[in-house]
Amino acid sequence: MNREDIIKLPKLDLHCHLDGSLSKVFLEKTLGRNFTMEELSVSMDCNSLVEYLKKFDIPLEAMNTQKNIKAATVEVMKSASDEGVKYIEIRFAPLLSVSNSMSTKAVIEAVIAGIQEGSELFNIHGNAICCAMTHQPIEDSKSMFKIAREYYGSGVAGLDLAGDEANHPIGEFKELFEFARDLGMNFTIHAGEAGPKSNIKGAIDYGAKRIGHGIAMRNDEELLKLAKDKGIGIEMCPISNYQTKAVLKEQTYPYADYIRRGILATINTDNRLVSNTSITNEILFLQKKSMIDDRDILQGIKNAIEVSFASDDIKNMLWKEL
Repeated sequence: MNREDIIKLPKLDLHCHLDGSLSKVFLEKTLGRNFTMEELSVSMDCNSLVEYLKKFDIPLEAMNTQKNIKAATVEVMKSASDEGVKYIEIRFAPLLSVSNSMSTKAVIEAVIAGIQEGSELFNIHGNAICCAMTHQPIEDSKSMFKIAREYYGSGVAGLDLAGDEANHPIGEFKELFEFARDLGMNFTIHAGEAGPKSNIKGAIDYGAKRIGHGIAMRNDEELLKLAKDKGIGIEMCPISNYQTKAVLKEQTYPYADYIRRGILATINTDNRLVSNTSITNEILFLQKKSMIDDRDILQGIKNAIEVSFASDDIKNMLWKEL
């Protein structure tokens, strides 16, 4: 398949961070100053996830009002629709935008409103995923999860944990995800990106339906079998994984290996701005390195439909389009 063929495919993006996916134009308009792409994104010369995460400071500065958050969300919906994405799950950390003038509810409602408007305007469906951050107090994250539960099935489709995984092992968050299970919500967890494979095992044990990245399990036959047997979705983000050095330049990306083992791996963007990418570019990136074939591409889309947190109606629509 060439670029045009890939754009025509009814793609999904299940791992897309709102703050990392705004456009340079949006940020300049919102913040009233000019930026270089070097200030907003990283190249393959990025040294680590910690360095990568520094690029989020400017976007978070722009997400300081309900109006801006809604507009940011609409823009990401349009960006995805422009490349043929039919369903997207936009994840964000509500507590990073909470202020004296904006509550957790207000932040969540702004994102939901942006998804709804984007769906109406751009022939794309979407849901929100609310992220706890590894550096935030557990009790604060639990309070946020409880508020997110009020919107579950009405714009919010699940929960997540993101942040500096290497310095915050999964064991720190057992109580948080016991709480999430008690709420009866779907959740995904960033695991095995910058941290060890034990984080992936822990996330699965805690009840995660999906794993963000999951790179660290690539050589662990027992863990790979566990992921397959439990039907765990693996949200893979090739370009950002090379940028953060979760995968080294000389290493083969494990997506096709996962796919051919029957693991429910998917291709996603992670951060459209910070990684300067799209789903189309992610696929082409692997294709140019001869790491995937057309069957792997199509299977990834099928996997994404299966493991998405979309409603049955939306899943049925996506199956028909494929």
